Amino acid sequence: MRALMIGVLALALSACASVKNLGAANDVHALLIAIRDNDQASFDAHVDRAALKREIQTRMAAEARRDQRLEGLAALLAPALAELAGETLIQPAVFRRVAEHYGYTSETRIPGPLAISQALRSMPDGRVCATRAKDGPCLLVFTKGPDGVWRLSGFEGQLSELDVGR
Repeated sequence: MRALMIGVLALALSACASVKNLGAANDVHALLIAIRDNDQASFDAHVDRAALKREIQTRMAAEARRDQRLEGLAALLAPALAELAGETLIQPAVFRRVAEHYGYTSETRIPGPLAISQALRSMPDGRVCATRAKDGPCLLVFTKGPDGVWRLSGFEGQLSELDVGR
């Protein structure tokens, strides 16, 4: 009987995670459509620009500090880097190039929310992350806002992938 209860509890917990991932997947799908269509308004509705800007700023400063010659300059320029990141890097076209880096082109069919939910992993802090492979590292992190919308709040890929050129 105890084994049966543990099994039922495990199923219930996995169902909760699946429902959470499916809810997040709907918003991730909307973000992917916005990126593909270069729809700035929809992109902005599905991105936590402040959180993403903070993360990119922190990572840029950390990379600059690795080179001791740039450490002081990095501290001085950190606020300007954050603004640059928010205005220049957090755009649909930049994230389209990130998607292209991972093999998703404008001709690639965007999977539906159910398929996307399979690529999402629940994180201990309540966020979810998108991975390229089932057991792969997180690439994009999403946080559920107070309005119930899941927004892109973190980018764990290589900063060099955030290319504004072309």
